[in-house]
Amino acid sequence: MFCIKHHGRRGLIHKLLTLLGLILLITSCGVKKSLKDQPKLEGFNNKIPERVQINDSTFTVGKNQLRKNEHGLWELYVKGDPLERGLANGSLTRELLQKQEGIFFSKVEEMVPSKFKQMLLRKFLAWYNRKLYLNIVDEYKTEIYGVSRYAGDDYDYVADDYMRSLYLHGAHDIGHALKDLALVGCSSFAVWDDKSADGGLLIGRNFDFYAGDEFAKQKIIAFVAPDTGYKYMSVTWGGMIGVVSGMNDQGLTVTINAGKSDIPLVAKTPISLLTREILQYASTIEEAIAIAKKRKVFVSEAILVGSAKDHKAVTIEVSPNNFGVYEVTNTSQLLCSNHFQSEAYANDENNIKQKAESHSQYRYERMEELLTENDKINPEKAVSILRNTKGLNDKEIGYGNEKALNQLLAHHGIVFQPDQLKVWISTNPYQLGEFVSYDLNTVFQKFDLPNVGSGKQNFKETISEEQLNIPADDFIKTEAYKNYERYRQLRHELIAIIDAKGNASSELLKELESANPEYWEVYELVGKYYYEKGYDAAALIEFKKALTKEITTVPHRVRIEKYIKKVN
Repeated sequence: MFCIKHHGRRGLIHKLLTLLGLILLITSCGVKKSLKDQPKLEGFNNKIPERVQINDSTFTVGKNQLRKNEHGLWELYVKGDPLERGLANGSLTRELLQKQEGIFFSKVEEMVPSKFKQMLLRKFLAWYNRKLYLNIVDEYKTEIYGVSRYAGDDYDYVADDYMRSLYLHGAHDIGHALKDLALVGCSSFAVWDDKSADGGLLIGRNFDFYAGDEFAKQKIIAFVAPDTGYKYMSVTWGGMIGVVSGMNDQGLTVTINAGKSDIPLVAKTPISLLTREILQYASTIEEAIAIAKKRKVFVSEAILVGSAKDHKAVTIEVSPNNFGVYEVTNTSQLLCSNHFQSEAYANDENNIKQKAESHSQYRYERMEELLTENDKINPEKAVSILRNTKGLNDKEIGYGNEKALNQLLAHHGIVFQPDQLKVWISTNPYQLGEFVSYDLNTVFQKFDLPNVGSGKQNFKETISEEQLNIPADDFIKTEAYKNYERYRQLRHELIAIIDAKGNASSELLKELESANPEYWEVYELVGKYYYEKGYDAAALIEFKKALTKEITTVPHRVRIEKYIKKVN
């Protein structure tokens, strides 16, 4: 899934849909086969108990369970064969699943309100995903089918429940492919030996994936005990069986960072399902690489794999036409932002452009800086790095700037200690809330007690390690944080006014600038408002102010410079 950060691109989406729709109306090659595909259901358990509601935030389906902890995180436990897991997952999370689907597709409807264009979108999705079913392993198609039995009926116009669920597992990749329509970037790092406090492997990452504020509110921490492979945990959301951040009971971790991709012409293996397969079936880096080599992907992605058994981390760099592995030498730290580092991509044009024009290299250097300043990294120091809102040399670059490690929109932040099977997961807002600790040595035992599902379990007993939790950031108590939240609200108001060619009060414009004065986008927005109104002198002042700030990317700077040329 992806976010469109600049309102003017909505028209571009409409034009693309119209053009693609006209093409698709005259071709259906391969589409019918994909729409008729059904997953393998024979030999699996399709009889699961009815869901039992213990209270408004605790549910069971046999030994499977969903409960909300005091920190607002949903804790999901599912076990069994693929169909059994999927059905239990869907039954337990049905309200969360339907809510997340509603959030995503309502965004689509907002961008594509026309019924005719929605029809074109439906045809495009069917055509674009025509080979998706061929590139997802049977086990995961069966599990997705089980989950999809509990999807709602509101979006049947897009596709039936099963196909819609398949599409949503590829939506994350489509968002990456369309990242020039502004998907923000993730940051991750790994340290070990002399770089970590206890000499063990430690990994930190921000998942800066944005599909609206509502989307990030219902985070699920899934603990999965499959009938084949390893038990694992991951941070996810309703309806999603793929993995974006996770660790298995062998101390192997995976996190994903988008690379720059050409817009692909056909969907293949979604990255989150590739990383799910690695997490479920690999215990070493060598095994992870072997799995990654077997799958055909349709976007570029860096998969940071940490391994307790190998006592190190590497990045597996995959793309539709290339494959590389990056391993550090003579150092005990590995950094990963949104560009590739292996020899395989040394001359890749997309990667070269990404490093030169995006905010990826800047964040990479900022991680280097903070890891140097914070010697002997422990979980608390890792969290403080993930929460850092400043630029290089501690420069104030405005809150929400994508050059910061903490862009104040993350779906989650997470820290792993693979040697000890410990993990810390952020709570709202962003990664500023308390980081809740879990220990995989005991969490599966707590869920899989003999009397789970018998009505005798003490559901008040926590499965997290509360004494190891890392406190919330004091930043959320400051005026600066309140001003940032106010800025976000005013920003939406001004964009709506510009779209509607309306009038903004001088008070709104002044308050917007004072709420986040170091952020370049503030001045571009006000400048654009003045420009659209024909107030060229005022617009010029604002655009020039924007150029004095730390602008996120080269294309953003070029856009502002073009406005200045137009005004002049």
